[in-house]
Amino acid sequence: MSTADLAMYGVAQGDIRQLFGEALVAVGQANPNVVVLDCQTAMPTAAVCFARAFPERFIDLGIAEQNAVSFAAGLARMGFVPIVPLFACFSARRALDQVTIQVAYADLNVKVCGLYAGLTSPNTGATHQMISDLAVMRSIPNLTVVEPADALEMQQALAAVVAHRGPVYFRMVRGDIGGPCPRVSPEGYQFRLGKAALLREGRDITLIGSGLMVSRCLQAAEILANQGIAADVVNVSTIKPLDAEMITARAGRTGAVVTAENHTILGGLGGAVAEVLGEACPVPLRRVGIRDEFGTSGPLEEIFPQYGLTAEAVCEAARVALKAKR
Repeated sequence: MSTADLAMYGVAQGDIRQLFGEALVAVGQANPNVVVLDCQTAMPTAAVCFARAFPERFIDLGIAEQNAVSFAAGLARMGFVPIVPLFACFSARRALDQVTIQVAYADLNVKVCGLYAGLTSPNTGATHQMISDLAVMRSIPNLTVVEPADALEMQQALAAVVAHRGPVYFRMVRGDIGGPCPRVSPEGYQFRLGKAALLREGRDITLIGSGLMVSRCLQAAEILANQGIAADVVNVSTIKPLDAEMITARAGRTGAVVTAENHTILGGLGGAVAEVLGEACPVPLRRVGIRDEFGTSGPLEEIFPQYGLTAEAVCEAARVALKAKR
């Protein structure tokens, strides 16, 4: 694969998308039944890596996302493990009926990938910034929903969801400010489907993040530590099924929670955590994420602060939650 080819689409060496392409090849090597379906986005998603490694197991269906998901359902019925890497706006909005009825309702072994998720499709603006996919996808029965926080976890998580029997929505960003997503997974980390990971232990408040906001939670914990506030940091990479045991245990210990996500605060990680805490462990909760509004075009350096996807926003939410706790 030519690095120059991918560079045309902003895919740099070490970029999470480039590593996603390599991870597709790895699962293809491990499982001969893996098939990748494309809709003319193989270059920007780096699915072209799989196409060049396994051309006989790569199918380009043209700009027809609904048909791709339907085709994937048919392949799953034949015993294949189809992976459909699309932009999140296409997989969770344009092909939603097919994902719901032909994949989830039928409980088929299809892996639908939503790349360029949240605000990380900056140049194409509101039409391509899918900020409500978690709310939609986690409400669909039978569908497992995963969002890795960094490249290492992404590689492990992709292998895990391919090994998992059942429909999965696999969410991934285009990248972060500066390109590669910061590593948050500790040495020896092992992704476990359905389990959250405690990355930092505190006594005063629990910061719960998903995706690229996990790194902001870790940054916020450092800032808060300098102010005498000890914060938990929990990486929730499986949005559904949610690790309610971990969440209630940490919330019960610290007595206050902040969630942070590259998604609307309506129905995503914040909504899922609020549902669990409301039933099992009511504590002050503040949600950091995109408010009830559409995205806009612009560089990530400007968009993220505009929509509150920063460590400073997490810190401010933590201070408000701590006041409510007292």
